[in-house]
Amino acid sequence: MPRVSVIITTFNRRQFLKEALASVLAQDYSDREIIVVDDGSTDGSRDEAAGLPVKYVWKENGGISSARNAGLDIARGDCIAFLDVDDLWKRKKLSIQMDEMERTGTPLTYTDEIWIRNGERLNQKQRHRKYSGEIFEHCLPLCIISPSSAVIRRSVFDAAGVFDESLPVCEDYDMWLRITARFPVTFIQKQLIIKRGGHPDQLSRAYDGMDRFRIASIVKVLDSGVLSPGQTRKAIGELRTKCRIYAGGAMKRGKKEEGERYLRLASAYEDEATPGK
Repeated sequence: MPRVSVIITTFNRRQFLKEALASVLAQDYSDREIIVVDDGSTDGSRDEAAGLPVKYVWKENGGISSARNAGLDIARGDCIAFLDVDDLWKRKKLSIQMDEMERTGTPLTYTDEIWIRNGERLNQKQRHRKYSGEIFEHCLPLCIISPSSAVIRRSVFDAAGVFDESLPVCEDYDMWLRITARFPVTFIQKQLIIKRGGHPDQLSRAYDGMDRFRIASIVKVLDSGVLSPGQTRKAIGELRTKCRIYAGGAMKRGKKEEGERYLRLASAYEDEATPGK
């Protein structure tokens, strides 16, 4: 049985798949299996995996969460590592993370990253700062863990569940809230992945008002019953902030009813966010 199952998800991105596979095959950590989940590509992506030591699975298109969950269904490893097809791994990524997981017993490690957009390197901002330990509150404003940087023990998914297929975007944000509400994590301060953005078909460009999906995720984790009182207060505070910002944007776009709905949602949690109530 492999120690690590590497799950690469792709959809009509043949031009990236060859490099992504090469970055995994070049790892100096060999106790792993490689699974490519093709979420319904029609561009001949399968040809890029021909003759390579990988398991290639084609499925009807169902979205990124569906593809990751399909990979989880067939993965045999004790640990799971994801790689989005337009990202790349540095050669020692897996070995460094597995050593750290063995040393600390942490159920999830993630790494720093290099950002490339339209061929130019970008600097990360203070709001993208990463943390170790009990980091739930740091995951509430935005997604600070890149799926391509994470290695996760399989048992974590048994507790937190799999990716929410009802979310077309922000599915990683949703997952990290559920995981960090339950488990500590370790951040490795080394840039071990390369994230390449700026593509015209990126999911983040396909939806306006992304915070509505994050709001849904916060409500879900609040309703799960797993949060501590402190986590609950932090989650409600962020929920109210996001609801009011989103409502303001909706009002400006002439969507009064939608804006009022989010204001009501913010108000519904007002007392619970106040310590002692």
